[in-house]
Amino acid sequence: MKLFPIFSDLQGRRVLVVGGGTVATRKTQALLQAGAQVTVGAPALAPELARLAEQQAITHVAGEFDPAWLDGAWLVIAATDDRATNARVYEASCSQQRFCNVVDDPALSSFQVPSIVDRSPLIVAISSSGVAPVLARRLRERLESLFDHSLGALGELAARYRPRIRAARADLGQRRRFYDWLLDGPVAAALRRAKPQQAEALLDAALAAPATPASGRVILVGAGPGDPGLLTLKALRALNEADVILHDRLVSPDILALARRDAECISVGKRLGEDHNATQARIHTLMVEHARAGQHVVRLKGGDAFIFGRGGEELEHLRAAGVDYEVVPGITAALACAAYAGIPLTHRDHAQSVRLVTAHCRADEDSLDWDGLARDRQTLAFYMGVGQLDSLSARLIEHGRAPDTPFALVENGSRPQQRVVTGLLSQLAGIAREQAVAAPALLIVGEVAALADKLAWFGAPAP
Repeated sequence: MKLFPIFSDLQGRRVLVVGGGTVATRKTQALLQAGAQVTVGAPALAPELARLAEQQAITHVAGEFDPAWLDGAWLVIAATDDRATNARVYEASCSQQRFCNVVDDPALSSFQVPSIVDRSPLIVAISSSGVAPVLARRLRERLESLFDHSLGALGELAARYRPRIRAARADLGQRRRFYDWLLDGPVAAALRRAKPQQAEALLDAALAAPATPASGRVILVGAGPGDPGLLTLKALRALNEADVILHDRLVSPDILALARRDAECISVGKRLGEDHNATQARIHTLMVEHARAGQHVVRLKGGDAFIFGRGGEELEHLRAAGVDYEVVPGITAALACAAYAGIPLTHRDHAQSVRLVTAHCRADEDSLDWDGLARDRQTLAFYMGVGQLDSLSARLIEHGRAPDTPFALVENGSRPQQRVVTGLLSQLAGIAREQAVAAPALLIVGEVAALADKLAWFGAPAP
């Protein structure tokens, strides 16, 4: 993060604007809306600035820039059309430890003025750190269409009722759920219909009613393979409502960053060499303990919880413990890795079926149907198989799969560091060692794997 985002209270505080043209007019009008006391320094003023000065809404200091103008200023904006003058304003501001913005010149700015979506008291600011203002404006346009204008009235109502809400819902969990109801329920709907009195009556009635005891629950959420853009809307909502998040080791930091800031995040991922059954038992215990404490628990698993994720075992444990639960599916690694590698799992010319296979079985059994897996015109997607590539390729060839069957190993699928390694089945283990392929990686075996080189679209090209 290059710039630290900050919202400044300029009410009654002096701000200096250097320049008297169109840009200076626009900046001055925005500052006045924020309650600033604006001084405009310039030899002459544009008509709107002149009108404001005549009405004594701003103070005009005539002439060329003088460092003495900075006295008493909290912020400085340089909006002249002369870069040398703007540079003098910036240098003088820095010498006096004043934050200064030179319009459209990030090199001469100690702060940036963002694009904003104004639903006061709710304000959304978008900044490109001064390097791509067109991008910031484009995002602002999109956000403007997403946020109903009634959000401002809802924010004002919440602010007026905040002391009463705190008093009526002293418990933090109950208060959080009340705010969820306020923002998503009939009060917000009444404001969208321009019925503020009805909205206030609904809020009064809800506060007068006794608070219901907290009811804990667990949401089993599939986080997908790593790209935050592949999260479902329900998954994102669950992350923002969670009190506690129990997450696997491979859930990406970018996805965890989308969670509510005050949620307790607990890593419960299994590691090589650990007793995985003991780790799973700890997960079961944590889910039940937090849910029985009235908390909303998100059990966040990579990919999809029901595809080799032990999600079924976790739900069985919750059912036996009498804990309420729900499931939010995720995009499993086979679908995402194949798509991001340009590999269609099925193809009319090459594969009429696809099998998802785990290379991890219980220690005492290998029940895979190797004869069935070795048949041609199908695609195999092996999960958790990086450490067993020698045996996987040998068993497939032993049971009849052609040694020249194409394969693709997709490492870190859907993430910026994704890598796709391809070759023939007989060479699988050797190529993987040569290329130092490491988990997380998905193995795809079948004729469609040969299309990776032709249809690749994401990430750096394979070496």
